[in-house]
Amino acid sequence: MPDYSALLDAEILAFIRKSESFPPEGEGLEAERRAYDALCAAFRQDRPEGVSTEDRRIGQVPVRVYEQGEPSCTVVYAHGGGFVKGGLESHDDICAEICNQTGYRVVAVDYRLAPEHAHPVAFDDCFAAVEWVEESFDLPIVLAGDSAGATLMASVAHHARGRLRNVIGQVLIYPALGADGTGASYRDHAEAPLLSAAALMYYRGVRSGGVVPAGDATYSPLLDKDFDDLPRTVIFTAECDPGASDGADYARLLEAADVPVKLVHERGLVHGFLRARHMSARADASFERIVLAIEALGQGLWVYE
Repeated sequence: MPDYSALLDAEILAFIRKSESFPPEGEGLEAERRAYDALCAAFRQDRPEGVSTEDRRIGQVPVRVYEQGEPSCTVVYAHGGGFVKGGLESHDDICAEICNQTGYRVVAVDYRLAPEHAHPVAFDDCFAAVEWVEESFDLPIVLAGDSAGATLMASVAHHARGRLRNVIGQVLIYPALGADGTGASYRDHAEAPLLSAAALMYYRGVRSGGVVPAGDATYSPLLDKDFDDLPRTVIFTAECDPGASDGADYARLLEAADVPVKLVHERGLVHGFLRARHMSARADASFERIVLAIEALGQGLWVYE
């Protein structure tokens, strides 16, 4: 196993210690959800001044709309949490900061969670939200998400081809894209801080109801057979993350299909580092790169030649 005390700097090690100070009190998924909510609340920052929000409902799907000024693009954001945790509050500050720093409208999707709602419900909710955004605002759309949310938004990008006209980019942050767990990172970082390979595979199983669907790109983008005509894509992976191989594999598939793609492999970071952006220089620098990627894609620019 890698020596994480050597791979990670003092700020990220402090972030890990703080994150691990919110263990579930009791057994079962509800205890795990309460612990996750407490963890997110402990790291939550105030919304930047000038960002307004409105909670809406798209059919059965709650969304939160963040605005500041006159946006020229809409970012649709899906939160992480292993498909079983999280919601509008867990990533509220992240979405507000993206809105503030880009000037774009951000629509956060409160997709329904597993196991109460097994696949494809979360995917259907995210796609419905993106459809609503296109119909409501008729502006360029950038899809974004972290972890499980990145998986969902990548699946939306695949499904949107030939159905939606305004999706022009996607930014995937430490995505868990549904591989079979045989990639190098699953082996090399099987016991990584904050997310083990076993936990990653467990969450995928919970999402599927125990049976992983074969060849279903709405479950896993890596299962698709066609990678042509996907939007420009920027992928951020963390060095100490069992799922990092998924992002690299996806980037290779997009590159082979002549889709503009940039893989940014963040050294010295762990899964979930977005929450560390206000206590870690490395995480803050990565968040700046993430925001710049969203901003550039929203302007129709490709800055990675």
